[in-house]
Amino acid sequence: MEIIEIKTDFIKLQQVLKLAGMIDAGSDAKYYISEGMVKVNGVVATERGKKIRNNDIVEVDGIGKIQIKAPEM
Repeated sequence: MEIIEIKTDFIKLQQVLKLAGMIDAGSDAKYYISEGMVKVNGVVATERGKKIRNNDIVEVDGIGKIQIKAPEM
């Protein structure tokens, strides 16, 4: 599992998918999320703007899994 480091408290799901190179564009995020192919901490994600925080695990079916590392608050 790849670790993605961010410098803020959170990042939106769509942004983290692009940052990690799991998708190319926002329209790809919309497709994968609407098809139920994206999970956050094992739960199917339903919104592109979901806040992803420290230690959250994001998984895209058939593509991969990442863990987020953010500054501790």
